[in-house]
Amino acid sequence: MNVLKLLEELEDIIENCSSVPFVQKVLVDKGEILDIIKEIRIHLPDEIKQAQWIKEERQRILAEAQQEADTISEEANKHILSMVEQSEITKLANDQAEKIITQARDSAKEMRLGAKDYVDGLLESVELDLTDLINTVRENRNELKGMKQ
Repeated sequence: MNVLKLLEELEDIIENCSSVPFVQKVLVDKGEILDIIKEIRIHLPDEIKQAQWIKEERQRILAEAQQEADTISEEANKHILSMVEQSEITKLANDQAEKIITQARDSAKEMRLGAKDYVDGLLESVELDLTDLINTVRENRNELKGMKQ
């Protein structure tokens, strides 16, 4: 069971339990709430591992994009050198090489930006989920502390 489902279960329990008249308090089964919190603690490291995997995958994608850009650029440079040797088409070779280099750079930049945006979106989603989880746990702990008094 993932952390979000556990939080939903916790929320359902709180919403459906008996309320104390005239105050914003509810009576909950302490054992049931603590069991769910224990499960959240068990599953939370998995969510963090997933965020770490996303971060590593981002780095891999960026490195792969850079390597591909370097390869394309190197191939373009080799192509330029072979064209320069032919004196009649030197200008054409230079123009074509510049076009290839520009396309390679644009392609690499686009790949890097796309990879960054994709990974950033995933990390943002995980961050929001974790923030919600932490806030919910904090609220529930505070509510449980309030019940002791």
